[in-house]
Amino acid sequence: MSEALLVKVGGSLRGAEALLSELAAYPGPLVLVHGGGPEIGAWLKRLGYESRFVGGLRVTPPEHLEAVEMALYLTGKRLAEGLSRRGRKALALSGRDALCLKGRALPGLGRVGEVVGVEAGLLLDLLEKGYTPLLAPIALDEEGPLNVNADTAAGAVAGALGWPAVFLTDVEGVYRDPKDPKTRLAHLTPEAVAALKEEGVVQGGMIPKVEAALFALRAGAPWAAIAKGERGVLEAVLRKEAGTRFTP
Repeated sequence: MSEALLVKVGGSLRGAEALLSELAAYPGPLVLVHGGGPEIGAWLKRLGYESRFVGGLRVTPPEHLEAVEMALYLTGKRLAEGLSRRGRKALALSGRDALCLKGRALPGLGRVGEVVGVEAGLLLDLLEKGYTPLLAPIALDEEGPLNVNADTAAGAVAGALGWPAVFLTDVEGVYRDPKDPKTRLAHLTPEAVAALKEEGVVQGGMIPKVEAALFALRAGAPWAAIAKGERGVLEAVLRKEAGTRFTP
Protein backbone atom coordinates (compact mmCIF):
# COMPACT_ATOMS: atom_id res chain seq x y z
CA MET A 1 0.00 0.00 0.00
CA SER A 2 1.24 3.49 -0.84
CA GLU A 3 1.89 6.06 1.86
CA ALA A 4 -1.00 7.86 3.54
CA LEU A 5 -1.27 11.42 2.24
CA LEU A 6 -3.09 14.63 3.05
CA VAL A 7 -3.79 16.22 -0.34
CA LYS A 8 -4.93 19.79 -0.84
CA VAL A 9 -6.79 20.28 -4.09
CA GLY A 10 -7.48 23.70 -5.54
CA GLY A 11 -10.87 25.32 -5.38
CA SER A 12 -11.50 25.37 -9.13
CA LEU A 13 -13.97 22.56 -9.76
CA ARG A 14 -12.83 22.24 -13.37
CA GLY A 15 -9.24 21.70 -12.25
CA ALA A 16 -10.31 19.35 -9.48
CA GLU A 17 -12.41 17.24 -11.85
CA ALA A 18 -9.33 16.63 -13.98
CA LEU A 19 -7.73 15.09 -10.90
CA LEU A 20 -10.62 12.87 -9.85
CA SER A 21 -9.42 9.78 -11.71
CA GLU A 22 -5.91 10.25 -10.33
CA LEU A 23 -7.15 10.62 -6.75
CA ALA A 24 -9.66 7.78 -7.06
CA ALA A 25 -6.96 5.38 -8.29
CA TYR A 26 -4.40 6.17 -5.56
CA PRO A 27 -3.86 2.91 -3.62
CA GLY A 28 -3.10 4.47 -0.25
CA PRO A 29 -5.22 6.31 2.34
CA LEU A 30 -6.11 9.89 1.48
CA VAL A 31 -7.64 12.81 3.34
CA LEU A 32 -8.48 15.69 1.04
CA VAL A 33 -8.83 19.38 1.89
CA HIS A 34 -10.39 21.51 -0.84
CA GLY A 35 -10.82 25.19 -1.45
CA GLY A 36 -13.55 26.98 -3.36
CA GLY A 37 -12.23 30.39 -4.37
CA PRO A 38 -13.76 30.68 -7.85
CA GLU A 39 -17.14 29.36 -6.71
CA ILE A 40 -17.16 31.65 -3.68
CA GLY A 41 -16.33 34.65 -5.82
CA ALA A 42 -19.07 33.78 -8.30
CA TRP A 43 -21.72 33.37 -5.59
CA LEU A 44 -20.76 36.62 -3.88
CA LYS A 45 -20.96 38.47 -7.19
CA ARG A 46 -24.34 36.92 -7.90
CA LEU A 47 -25.57 38.22 -4.54
CA GLY A 48 -24.21 41.69 -5.19
CA TYR A 49 -21.22 41.45 -2.82
CA GLU A 50 -17.71 42.55 -3.72
CA SER A 51 -14.78 40.24 -3.02
CA ARG A 52 -11.89 41.86 -1.18
CA PHE A 53 -8.59 40.35 -0.10
CA VAL A 54 -6.03 41.38 2.51
CA GLY A 55 -2.72 39.54 2.53
CA GLY A 56 -4.17 36.84 0.31
CA LEU A 57 -7.11 36.18 2.65
CA ARG A 58 -10.70 36.79 1.60
CA VAL A 59 -12.29 39.38 3.89
CA THR A 60 -15.51 37.70 5.07
CA PRO A 61 -18.10 39.92 6.79
CA PRO A 62 -20.83 37.92 8.56
CA GLU A 63 -23.28 38.61 5.73
CA HIS A 64 -20.88 36.91 3.25
CA LEU A 65 -20.35 33.78 5.30
CA GLU A 66 -23.46 31.86 4.21
CA ALA A 67 -22.46 32.28 0.56
CA VAL A 68 -18.92 31.11 1.37
CA GLU A 69 -20.21 28.00 3.11
CA MET A 70 -22.74 27.30 0.38
CA ALA A 71 -20.07 27.43 -2.32
CA LEU A 72 -17.74 25.18 -0.33
CA TYR A 73 -20.60 22.76 0.40
CA LEU A 74 -21.48 22.41 -3.29
CA THR A 75 -17.83 22.03 -4.29
CA GLY A 76 -17.27 19.30 -1.71
CA LYS A 77 -20.41 17.39 -2.63
CA ARG A 78 -19.54 17.45 -6.33
CA LEU A 79 -16.02 16.24 -5.63
CA ALA A 80 -17.31 13.49 -3.32
CA GLU A 81 -19.78 12.36 -5.97
CA GLY A 82 -17.06 12.34 -8.64
CA LEU A 83 -14.72 10.24 -6.51
CA SER A 84 -17.49 7.86 -5.46
CA ARG A 85 -18.55 7.31 -9.08
CA ARG A 86 -14.95 6.38 -9.84
CA GLY A 87 -14.86 3.74 -7.14
CA ARG A 88 -13.47 5.67 -4.17
CA LYS A 89 -16.22 6.21 -1.60
CA ALA A 90 -15.92 9.80 -0.38
CA LEU A 91 -17.73 11.99 2.12
CA ALA A 92 -17.79 15.78 1.97
CA LEU A 93 -17.46 17.43 5.38
CA SER A 94 -16.56 20.77 6.88
CA GLY A 95 -15.13 21.73 10.24
CA ARG A 96 -18.70 22.02 11.55
CA ASP A 97 -19.12 18.23 11.39
CA ALA A 98 -18.38 16.71 14.81
CA LEU A 99 -16.61 20.00 15.62
CA CYS A 100 -13.78 18.70 13.47
CA LEU A 101 -11.89 21.99 13.10
CA LYS A 102 -11.57 24.38 16.02
CA GLY A 103 -10.67 27.91 15.01
CA ARG A 104 -9.59 31.32 16.18
CA ALA A 105 -10.68 34.54 14.48
CA LEU A 106 -8.07 36.75 12.85
CA PRO A 107 -8.46 40.48 13.55
CA GLY A 108 -9.77 42.88 10.94
CA LEU A 109 -11.00 40.30 8.43
CA GLY A 110 -14.53 39.60 9.59
CA ARG A 111 -15.34 35.92 10.05
CA VAL A 112 -11.92 34.72 8.91
CA GLY A 113 -9.80 32.52 11.13
CA GLU A 114 -7.09 29.95 11.55
CA VAL A 115 -7.23 26.36 12.76
CA VAL A 116 -6.13 25.78 16.35
CA GLY A 117 -7.40 22.23 16.83
CA VAL A 118 -8.24 19.20 14.67
CA GLU A 119 -10.43 16.23 15.61
CA ALA A 120 -8.29 13.70 13.76
CA GLY A 121 -10.19 10.76 15.28
CA LEU A 122 -13.21 11.44 13.08
CA LEU A 123 -11.09 11.35 9.93
CA LEU A 124 -9.33 8.15 11.01
CA ASP A 125 -12.65 6.48 11.84
CA LEU A 126 -13.98 7.27 8.37
CA LEU A 127 -10.80 5.95 6.76
CA GLU A 128 -11.05 2.73 8.76
CA LYS A 129 -14.60 2.27 7.43
CA GLY A 130 -13.40 2.69 3.86
CA TYR A 131 -14.34 6.31 3.20
CA THR A 132 -12.17 9.14 1.93
CA PRO A 133 -12.93 12.36 3.85
CA LEU A 134 -13.15 15.59 1.89
CA LEU A 135 -12.84 18.53 4.24
CA ALA A 136 -13.92 22.10 3.49
CA PRO A 137 -11.92 24.76 5.40
CA ILE A 138 -14.61 26.00 7.77
CA ALA A 139 -13.60 26.08 11.44
CA LEU A 140 -15.63 26.93 14.53
CA ASP A 141 -15.01 29.30 17.41
CA GLU A 142 -17.35 30.29 20.23
CA GLU A 143 -19.32 32.59 17.94
CA GLY A 144 -19.77 30.17 15.03
CA PRO A 145 -18.14 29.34 11.69
CA LEU A 146 -14.94 30.87 10.36
CA ASN A 147 -13.65 30.98 6.79
CA VAL A 148 -10.12 29.52 6.83
CA ASN A 149 -7.50 29.59 4.08
CA ALA A 150 -7.56 26.09 2.57
CA ASP A 151 -3.77 25.80 2.37
CA THR A 152 -3.22 26.52 6.05
CA ALA A 153 -6.18 24.32 6.98
CA ALA A 154 -4.57 21.50 5.01
CA GLY A 155 -1.31 22.02 6.86
CA ALA A 156 -3.06 21.88 10.22
CA VAL A 157 -4.88 18.66 9.32
CA ALA A 158 -1.68 17.06 8.00
CA GLY A 159 0.07 17.93 11.23
CA ALA A 160 -2.71 16.49 13.37
CA LEU A 161 -2.63 13.25 11.40
CA GLY A 162 1.16 13.19 11.25
CA TRP A 163 0.89 12.64 7.49
CA PRO A 164 2.80 14.21 4.60
CA ALA A 165 1.00 17.07 2.86
CA VAL A 166 0.88 17.38 -0.93
CA PHE A 167 -0.34 20.71 -2.30
CA LEU A 168 -1.58 20.20 -5.85
CA THR A 169 -1.49 23.36 -7.91
CA ASP A 170 -0.93 24.60 -11.46
CA VAL A 171 2.89 24.66 -11.32
CA GLU A 172 5.37 21.80 -11.12
CA GLY A 173 7.12 23.12 -8.03
CA VAL A 174 9.55 25.86 -7.10
CA TYR A 175 11.89 27.00 -9.87
CA ARG A 176 15.14 28.89 -9.53
CA ASP A 177 14.20 30.46 -12.88
CA PRO A 178 10.41 30.41 -13.45
CA LYS A 179 11.00 30.66 -17.21
CA ASP A 180 13.14 27.50 -17.29
CA PRO A 181 11.40 24.24 -16.26
CA LYS A 182 14.80 22.56 -15.98
CA THR A 183 15.55 24.66 -12.89
CA ARG A 184 12.92 22.99 -10.68
CA LEU A 185 14.23 22.66 -7.13
CA ALA A 186 13.57 19.09 -6.01
CA HIS A 187 14.21 19.64 -2.28
CA LEU A 188 14.07 22.61 0.08
CA THR A 189 14.39 23.22 3.82
CA PRO A 190 13.08 26.25 5.74
CA GLU A 191 16.62 27.67 5.76
CA ALA A 192 16.92 27.24 2.00
CA VAL A 193 13.54 28.93 1.49
CA ALA A 194 14.66 31.91 3.56
CA ALA A 195 17.78 32.26 1.42
CA LEU A 196 15.76 32.01 -1.81
CA LYS A 197 13.42 34.73 -0.57
CA GLU A 198 16.37 37.01 0.09
CA GLU A 199 17.61 36.33 -3.44
CA GLY A 200 14.17 37.15 -4.82
CA VAL A 201 13.76 33.64 -6.26
CA VAL A 202 10.62 32.89 -4.23
CA GLN A 203 8.24 35.75 -4.87
CA GLY A 204 4.74 36.67 -5.95
CA GLY A 205 2.19 33.89 -6.13
CA MET A 206 4.73 31.25 -5.12
CA ILE A 207 5.14 32.74 -1.63
CA PRO A 208 1.77 31.58 -0.22
CA LYS A 209 2.29 28.10 -1.69
CA VAL A 210 5.70 27.79 -0.07
CA GLU A 211 4.44 29.23 3.22
CA ALA A 212 1.65 26.63 3.25
CA ALA A 213 4.19 23.83 2.85
CA LEU A 214 6.36 25.22 5.65
CA PHE A 215 3.30 25.64 7.88
CA ALA A 216 2.50 21.95 7.37
CA LEU A 217 5.99 21.07 8.62
CA ARG A 218 5.60 23.28 11.68
CA ALA A 219 2.23 21.68 12.40
CA GLY A 220 3.80 18.22 12.47
CA ALA A 221 3.82 16.86 8.90
CA PRO A 222 6.98 14.78 8.24
CA TRP A 223 7.34 16.38 4.81
CA ALA A 224 5.36 18.46 2.36
CA ALA A 225 5.41 18.94 -1.39
CA ILE A 226 4.15 21.35 -4.03
CA ALA A 227 3.38 19.67 -7.34
CA LYS A 228 1.32 20.09 -10.48
CA GLY A 229 -2.04 18.37 -10.40
CA GLU A 230 -1.82 15.91 -13.28
CA ARG A 231 -2.07 12.19 -13.94
CA GLY A 232 0.44 10.12 -11.98
CA VAL A 233 1.53 13.01 -9.79
CA LEU A 234 1.05 11.39 -6.37
CA GLU A 235 3.17 8.32 -7.08
CA ALA A 236 5.74 10.54 -8.81
CA VAL A 237 5.93 12.77 -5.71
CA LEU A 238 6.46 9.70 -3.52
CA ARG A 239 9.30 8.59 -5.82
CA LYS A 240 10.73 12.12 -5.56
CA GLU A 241 10.42 12.46 -9.33
CA ALA A 242 7.96 15.36 -9.31
CA GLY A 243 7.33 18.57 -7.43
CA THR A 244 9.37 20.29 -4.76
CA ARG A 245 9.67 18.44 -1.45
CA PHE A 246 10.09 20.34 1.82
CA THR A 247 11.61 18.78 4.93
CA PRO A 248 12.38 20.27 8.36
